Amino acid sequence: MKPAPFDYCCPDSVAEAVEVLAANKGEAKVMAGGQSLGPMLNFRVVRPALIVDVSRLLELDYVRQRKDGGLSIGALTRHRELETSALVAARFPVIPETMRHVAHLAIRNRGTIGGSLSHADPAAELPMLVRLLDAQIAISSARGERSVSAHDFFIGPLSTVLDEDELVVRIELPGMRHNGWGFEEFSRRAGDFALAAAGVLLDVSDGKVRDARVAMMGVGDTPLRSHEAEDVLKGSDLGDDVVERAVQAACSGLEPSEDLHASPAFRRHLASVLVRRCIQKARGRTERRLA
Repeated sequence: MKPAPFDYCCPDSVAEAVEVLAANKGEAKVMAGGQSLGPMLNFRVVRPALIVDVSRLLELDYVRQRKDGGLSIGALTRHRELETSALVAARFPVIPETMRHVAHLAIRNRGTIGGSLSHADPAAELPMLVRLLDAQIAISSARGERSVSAHDFFIGPLSTVLDEDELVVRIELPGMRHNGWGFEEFSRRAGDFALAAAGVLLDVSDGKVRDARVAMMGVGDTPLRSHEAEDVLKGSDLGDDVVERAVQAACSGLEPSEDLHASPAFRRHLASVLVRRCIQKARGRTERRLA
């Protein structure tokens, strides 16, 4: 199939883009890399009257250091940049480790971080990453700019708090201490959407966990953080018994949906395996870095 007819504009600035969205509220769709919107247009899942192509907004294509040790990332930054950036790898090595699992190279060369977050697929890696890293998402409209935490940004499958006249412009990743990290996902074939995935960050000092982050995707309507598992890990010595209790805490309350690819029971099993592997991988990295 081919898209239904639509008008097209390609603004040269964020200010122009949000003015166009405001003037066409409810009738316009933003296109960045087009890796998700293109197929939806072709299958006529969406039929916008106007496509607002933001690919010229080079002001949104950057990765910059923050004073607190974190990163500020423009919404038009491509997946491939996050995968290969030395600055990203130095500050948050879990990001390039995760990005290598995103679809295929051709898609990573075109897809953008802002587009992925706005699309909000519960089986996509970037939404889970921003939950794991406690990101703040900057959103612009003709009314001004607002900031929304990653915790509050996703409200359901393919659904966010974005209004129809708003545009994601920036992702703020606050600095954090961590010396262990891990990401694991399971998909039927390389490049497919994951049936389940998990990410873990650890900050270990003097043999004790000072901070822990545990996130999962593909096992809920939105990316998930397991504060219960994090509480088990914090203050512990990361012994095998602690790891098992953390896995149990992370997965016991999961209620995955059923589809053609996996049953809820299988997704829960995958989550437990992947969380365990992530914690073990992160633990191994802390041991090597502290040795």
